[in-house]
Formats: sequence, structure tokens, C-alpha cells
Amino acid sequence: MGRERQHVSVQLPEGSWWDWDVITWNAGQFRLAAGHDLTYQHGLELVFGDPAFVSCPTTFHDPVFRVPTSEELMRVARQLGEEPPVLVAFEADAGGGEPVSCLIAADRFEVVHETVLRYWRDDAAPGRRFAPWVQPSV
Repeated sequence: MGRERQHVSVQLPEGSWWDWDVITWNAGQFRLAAGHDLTYQHGLELVFGDPAFVSCPTTFHDPVFRVPTSEELMRVARQLGEEPPVLVAFEADAGGGEPVSCLIAADRFEVVHETVLRYWRDDAAPGRRFAPWVQPSV
């Protein structure tokens, strides 16, 4: 029996998700962060486990998530040799004159809705999450 396929439009929780950036990109994980202003914190992460195909800018604004087209699915399946378990598509403002089309194929997908600090705070509550690059002050 094959793996379950998820080719649906992403449903974001209520909130202001204007600014987006890539906070992790390696063989095991592709992680996007979002918030109304990414200077000090973000409140949403889209986590793609074992990404196989990524076509998106490292920073963008105001994405509109949608169901991938059959052409996009065929293009990614042709490149990967099979249909991916997860395929997410969206259009976003990347600073150019036209929106950019983005595709992400992965084995797994998760939406994490939680405040993540993007700078060190000595008085942070135990268990508070920090962005991957944040290091304790010495």
C-alpha cells in the first residue's frame, strides 16, 4: 500500500501572517516562519519533513496557499520519479512586479502555532522556544 498523499491548500490559523522567511533548510527539514513583523518573534511555522523539492524565495510576504495544479504535480513527480506524499503550492509577494509561484514537496507536513523568540532573553520562561540561531548571552 502506498503512502498517503496530501495535495491540499494549507489552512492557516487566525493571525497576522504577513512576513515569512526560511529558518531551517537541510536534508531533514524545511521550516518557514511567519508573523506580522519578524524582527523580534514569529508565531507560526510550516514544517516540511524530508523535503524533496523546494521552489520558493528565502523571504516573502502575504502568501496565498492553493491546491497544486495537475501540471505542477506532474512536473514534481517527473523530477522525483514518483508523486510526493506532500505537495504545497502558493503565490507570494517576493518584492518583484508579479507574485512568485512556489512549490514544496516533502514526506511530512506540520503547522506549528507558537510564539518563537528571535533574540535572547535571560528572563524567558522555561520551555520558551527560540529561533535556531539564537544563543544564550554570556
